[in-house]
Formats: sequence, structure tokens, C-alpha cells
Amino acid sequence: MIPFRQMNIQLRQKKSKAYDAETDRGFNSLLANVDIAVIGGGVVGCAVARRVALAGASVVLLEKASDILSGASKGNSAILHTGFDAPEGSLELECVRKGYDEYLKIRKSLNLPLLKTGALVAAWTVEEEEKFAGILEKARNNGIKDLRLLSQSEALNLEPNLSGTIRAAVLVPREFVIDPWSAPLAYLTQAVANGGQAIFNAEITGGEFSANHWLLQTKRGTIKAKYVINCAGLYGDHLDDAILGKSEFTIKPRKGQFVVFDKAASSLIRSIILPVPTERTKGIVIFPTIFGNLAVGPTAEEQESRTDASVDKTNLEALHAQAVKKIPALANVPVTATYAGIRPATEKKEYRIFKDFDRNWITLGGIRSTGLTAALGLARHVYNLLEKQGAEFESLDNPVVPCVPNLAEYSDPDFPVPRDWQIPGYGEIVCHCEMVTQREICSALESIVPAGNFDGLKRRTRATMGRCQGFYCSARLAELTAGKFAEPLAIVTCHG
Repeated sequence: MIPFRQMNIQLRQKKSKAYDAETDRGFNSLLANVDIAVIGGGVVGCAVARRVALAGASVVLLEKASDILSGASKGNSAILHTGFDAPEGSLELECVRKGYDEYLKIRKSLNLPLLKTGALVAAWTVEEEEKFAGILEKARNNGIKDLRLLSQSEALNLEPNLSGTIRAAVLVPREFVIDPWSAPLAYLTQAVANGGQAIFNAEITGGEFSANHWLLQTKRGTIKAKYVINCAGLYGDHLDDAILGKSEFTIKPRKGQFVVFDKAASSLIRSIILPVPTERTKGIVIFPTIFGNLAVGPTAEEQESRTDASVDKTNLEALHAQAVKKIPALANVPVTATYAGIRPATEKKEYRIFKDFDRNWITLGGIRSTGLTAALGLARHVYNLLEKQGAEFESLDNPVVPCVPNLAEYSDPDFPVPRDWQIPGYGEIVCHCEMVTQREICSALESIVPAGNFDGLKRRTRATMGRCQGFYCSARLAELTAGKFAEPLAIVTCHG
């Protein structure tokens, strides 16, 4: 495997379509004239951009923030789901299964990690244990036939650090953990490497459809596109309402808070510990991360705000207590970090996919907890819908396949890839907690999809995301990123 920094990515150049000034009179700052405009730089938008680019379409991804993953996608559990508990016969199940299969198919070529954990659906009460028959039946109906019922002793033999109060468990062998940030970065990077565009700080301010094309006004200029895919996540309903005149759904923001334990906790548990789900939520999960930590979450808090991803002491303490109750040894492990994400829930559980074929518009809404897994499947679904609308493209014969950096703490025996610090010539270790090199920082700032802000740099490298949370490395990062971001890091000088 060639490290990302060493790879000479030969960008596939697509010829720009002829721009008819008479047709678009009054729109002087035309940024792009493309087949497809994808609105939203979350994991689903990035996956859709990749799929249509590989299909041969010219595509532009529009994101209102300065980097990808600035909305719902930045805070999740990073689990690759099998779909064993998805609604039977649903579009969600179809997309989860297809997304799962495609991730496993492409991950090695894109340098995407996979932590083979398996999962235990754990019952701690008689009532929870009684639901196992239904869980097993649903899994079989969903085509997931390798689940196995474990007794208390079998569960504790597999995970001896679980509390002895566990009654039984269902083993789901093919639930895994992935890197939730490198995957969408890889999808968009491949789209751009194959002729696509990504435009940031490009919030949609208006749009009109005429002559079988869209003219989308953004804060950066005008986009001309034949088809529009709304992947705006938390603002998908607002976008439909503003541009189409109505929305078929309403986003009901749902905050999920997480607690991340120190890397010392990684030795305590190997499996994802799933709760028995309820009608409202999949519940609190305890899971290893690809970066060597152990995390617990999310909460499920209804709120009005679509931007408030703050954490609060009460809920964090409750999460911590739940984790310790189920894994008592966690009581002695310090917490490294806390965070929260906001899921774009709607008034209904299912995915909210809507097609306006008359105006060449597709909306992907209500993509909640399974979005990371389903993204590649949703992208295929979108392309099928485009074909039904009459879209015709020529698939690329030899697409560019870029590699993204490996940030995984674990070495996959089936696909061993070194971290950058293990390869000579990295310059210096900038972040010692996460072993982030100067070379990684520079690559993230200079790639074909460069970090647009400091949060984006963190997600691409894990700088400042370790135990000290940037206390020791922030000054050096401020130096390395000087002039790169609209909001620079402040350098604090300490005087003795």
C-alpha cells in the first residue's frame, strides 16, 4: 500500500461544459456547470458525489461550512452495521446491507481501517432477555443468519470484564468498528480525483428550475446543474421548503452525547456492547474505537436547536455510571474526552427519500443512526433513481483510487498498514498523545480535499484529540497552520 503522502494522484480532468451567457444572463459568477449538484458535505453527500463521479457524471458538492462533516456526521458511534435489527423490508435495510458490502469491498483500495469486534446484544433484566426471540427472528428475516444466543457463562467467557449481572446475550459476529471520518473523506477525495468539485462556504440562498436545469444561488456564486441531490441533513427540510416550496418531512433534532475513556480502557472489552433496543432509541452503546479508546453513548435528547451540540455534566455522569455498572473496571479509568452529535431525526422512523422527477430533484432525509453504514448504499439508490429519471452517463473505465491516511490504532492482520510515525522521514511528532506527525499535518493541509478549518484538521489527523486535548501541541499546530484557516489558532505564550 502506498502511503497517501507519497502517492502521485493524477487527477482525471473533465472538460467544462460550454457556458451560454445568453441563457444565464444575470448570473455573472457561475462557479460550475455540471450534471449533478450534491448539497451537503456529510457522509451521505460525500458518498453520493463519489458514486456519480465514478458513473461518469460531472458533479459538484456544495457545503455551507468550510469543511466536510460539519453537521450530523461529525458525531457518531462509528459502527459498521449488518442491518440485523433494521425494519424488515425497508429501504434502510436495503441501503445498510449494500453499504456494508461495498465498504468491505473497497476499504483496502482506499486504505480504510476495520476493527473486527463483533457485537453483543446484552440483556440485564428478565424483560430484556424475553425480547431475544424477536431479535433473532428479525435478524433471520433480514438475511443475517449467523447470530447466536449466549448464556451468561458464555457471554462472560467472551467478555470477562462485563458485570456478572448480565443474564444472557445475542452474539452478532459481523458488526464492526470503522473510522467515521476517514471514510467520507475517502469518498469525496475519490470524487474530486475523478473530476468532481467540492465548494465550501457555499450556503444555498436561492434556486430556480427552467429549461430542464437548475440555477442554484450560493454565497460563493451560481451553480448550473441538471440534477440536484439534497443531502443537507439537519437542514434538509428547510432546503426543500425554501427551493421547492414545500418539504415532505420535518427535522426533529436529537442530541447524542458520548463519553470517551482513556486508551487504558481498550484492554477491558473487545466487543461492541449493544443494549436491547426500545421503540424510541437503539439505546446506550459501549464500543471500542478504531483509535484505541473505549466510548459510551449516545444519549437521545429531543431539542429544538439544530446547532447546539454542547455536553452537560448530568448526562455525562449518567453515561459514565452506566458504563461502570456494566464494566466495573472502568471506574478506575480516566475520561479522555466528551462530545455530542445531533441526529436529523424526523417525525417518522424510516428514511425520508423524496423524488421530484419533474424538477430533477432528489431529497435524502431522516438518515439517522445507520447513515455511516448506509451511505454507500444510499448513493447507489440515488444513482438508480437518476437512471429512472433518464440520466445517462459513461462509467469510468479506470477510475483514480486515492488512499487516505491510516489513523487506526489497531493493526488489521488481514491488511497491515503502518501509521505515519512508523515510516521514516515524518519530520517531527507534533501531537504525542495521538502520535501525529508533521508530515501528516502538512499532507492534510495540502491534499486535493484540504482541511478547511481546525476541526477538519483534527478529524484528518487526530491532532489534539488525545489525553491532553491539545494542551501541549496547540502552539505548534498554530505555527503549522498559520495563514491556512479563516479562523486561525491563537498562540498562547506562558511566562514563568
